[in-house]
Amino acid sequence: MNLPFHPRLLIAALAVLTTSCSKTQAPPPASVPEVATITVARQKVVLTTELPGRTSPYCIAEIRPQVNGLILKRLFTEGSDVKAGQELYQIDPAPFQAVLDNAKAALGRAEAHRPALQLRAERYKQALSEQAVSRQDFDDADSALKQAEADIQYYKAMVETARINLGYARVVSPITGRIGTSTVTDGAIVTAYQPVALATIQQMDPIYVDVRQSTTDLLRLQRRLEDGQLNRSGPNLKQVQVILGNGVMYPLEGTFQFRDVSVDPTTATVTLRMVFPNPKGVLLPGMFVRVLLKEGVNEHAILIPQQAVARDPKGNPIVSVVDNNGKVEQRKLGLDRVIGDQWLVSSGLAPNDRVIVEGIQKARPGATVKAVPFDDGRKQSANTAPAVSKTN
Repeated sequence: MNLPFHPRLLIAALAVLTTSCSKTQAPPPASVPEVATITVARQKVVLTTELPGRTSPYCIAEIRPQVNGLILKRLFTEGSDVKAGQELYQIDPAPFQAVLDNAKAALGRAEAHRPALQLRAERYKQALSEQAVSRQDFDDADSALKQAEADIQYYKAMVETARINLGYARVVSPITGRIGTSTVTDGAIVTAYQPVALATIQQMDPIYVDVRQSTTDLLRLQRRLEDGQLNRSGPNLKQVQVILGNGVMYPLEGTFQFRDVSVDPTTATVTLRMVFPNPKGVLLPGMFVRVLLKEGVNEHAILIPQQAVARDPKGNPIVSVVDNNGKVEQRKLGLDRVIGDQWLVSSGLAPNDRVIVEGIQKARPGATVKAVPFDDGRKQSANTAPAVSKTN
């Protein structure tokens, strides 16, 4: 028997079927989110600051003639290395040789007169004791002898002066270094101590690097040393490094020399001087570089990955921490500086705190989470001392 089709009956049957199925499938239990954490530990860190600097020659000499004369020959190659005592220019020595010969002749003449005058004075002295000559005659003879001796000393000085001037005809290098361009050529007339230097020699091995540090940073560093936050008694704290203009680290370390005692009033900075070995001449005078200067050792530094730090609506740095009950809480941080891909924390964390690094979006404050160790592929060690860079 065919029964009439009723849509309402079909809908009711489907509703009953759906209700019975829903009663047989229970909802899954809520899962506890999993987060990756690091355990905070203190470690020793060498803090450095990065400052802009400029190279300057270790020693510089401007070559000037010490006598007047004609340049006969230039005896060096421009841009080459010269040694101390090496002859650079030859000034015509003939006039100075003539003056020396003349002074020697005058000295010989004065020395030739002295024996006769000396004997005469001795005879007059003996005759005076016998009253054979007058006192005036003896005084005249003695005065003539003394004048002859004074003439001898005068002409000796003239000979020495002429010899010195003859030596000045050879213009030599006072230092070892690299010489620049020559301002004169063969045949030029020069004058003693002229304002324009004949050439300039610069000693570049070693070489100075001068940097400027603001007084604000200097006072901050002094305060941290006084408070015991930094320690400068560690080894090699005077060693410094240079970053060249192309971003490459200079392979040789330098040594911190001194800090200037006066402040530049126009820039409120003090000058710091370092010395670097420069055997291959990579560092040239006047080159701009950046210097990594060691401030001191932080014996109790706390480092956390940068990805663990977030910002609140006001821009303050915060981190999420898992407490002993497995619940999430937020902490406000005080940050000092960046160390590679890590932050140096000055306040807000303590040893053994578990900081969430991954899964922060699933960790709401007050929520219960499952903490697992974070593995960033690096071996953490409390004895390591990474260098910290701060750009000024």
